[in-house]
Amino acid sequence: MTHAPILVTGGAGFLGSHLCDSLLSAGRNVLCVDNYFTGRKDNIIHLHAQPRFEAMRHDITFPLYVEVGDIYNLACPASPIHYQFDPVQTTKTCVLGATNMLGLAKRLRTRVLQASTSEVYGDPFVHPQTEQYWGNVNPIGSRACYDEGKRCAETLFFDYRRQYGLNTKVVRIFNTYGPRMRPDDGRVVSNFIVQALRGDPITIYGDGNQTRSFCYVDDLIDGMIRMMDQPASYGGPINLGNPSEFTIRELAECVLRLTGSRSRIVHHPLPADDPRQRQPDIGLARDDLGWQPRVQLEDGLKETIRYFRSIIS
Repeated sequence: MTHAPILVTGGAGFLGSHLCDSLLSAGRNVLCVDNYFTGRKDNIIHLHAQPRFEAMRHDITFPLYVEVGDIYNLACPASPIHYQFDPVQTTKTCVLGATNMLGLAKRLRTRVLQASTSEVYGDPFVHPQTEQYWGNVNPIGSRACYDEGKRCAETLFFDYRRQYGLNTKVVRIFNTYGPRMRPDDGRVVSNFIVQALRGDPITIYGDGNQTRSFCYVDDLIDGMIRMMDQPASYGGPINLGNPSEFTIRELAECVLRLTGSRSRIVHHPLPADDPRQRQPDIGLARDDLGWQPRVQLEDGLKETIRYFRSIIS
C-alpha cells in the first residue's frame, strides 16, 4: 500500500469530509483540498489532530502541484442555491477542475475518480435511470452550469481514459443526505429538517408528487471507495443511490413526524427544469461492486435530525 496521501478535492464539504473520515479510519494518509466556497472548516476540525491528515486551501480551477496517490475529485457546489449563485464559476470548477485533476493523475499515473451526478440525466424520460440513458438536459437553463458542467467532466474523464490509458472512474451520485449538510444549502432534506426544527412552514415546490431517492451518506461513501478499488479496466459510469423512491410530500410528512414539529406544509411554484422523477437503477453497482444501500430512510433521517438539532439554536 502506498504511503502517498490520497487527495480529496472538496474535502471540507458534506461528502468530502465523510470520505476523509472513512479513508483515515482505513489507515490512509489524506490531503484535503478545498476553497471553502461551500465546504466548511467545522466539517474537518476534528481531523486536524490526526498526523495522517493535511488540509490545503486551493481552488482547483487552478493547477495543483502535489505528490499524491489516488485522487477523488468532489470539488463543486452541489445544491441549486449554491451552484446558481456563480454559474460561471460552477462550470469552470466542473470543467477546469476535472482537467486539472486529470492532468495531475496523468503526470503521476494514478487513479482518479470523478464525483458526477444524477443531474446528468436531467428531467428524465426513462424511469428508473440506467447508466445507458443519455439524459434530457436543458443546455441553456439555469441549472445547466451544473448539469452540463458535470456532463463535460465525464466526457473529459472518458477521453483521458481512451487517449492516455488513464485509470479513471466515474460515479453518478443521486440525492444523498446526512450529518454535515449545510442548513442553507436549499436541498430538500436539509430544508425540511431546518424548517421543522424552527417551526417554520415546510416549503414544498409543486404539488409534492415529484419523487426522489435518498441515500444516506455512509452508504454513498462506501460505494465510492468500492468503485475506486475496481480493476483499471472498469471505469463506469456507475449509479450510486438508493432505489427506494419517495414523493416529496412523503418526505415532508416523515420529517414532521420524526421531529415532532407542528409546522404546516405550504406549496410554492416548481423551479425551472426541476425533475419530476429521479430514481437510480443500481443493477450495475449491485453486480459489479457488490454494493447496495443499507440505511433505511427513517434511520438516516434520525441521525441527520440529531445533527441539525446540535447546530441550530
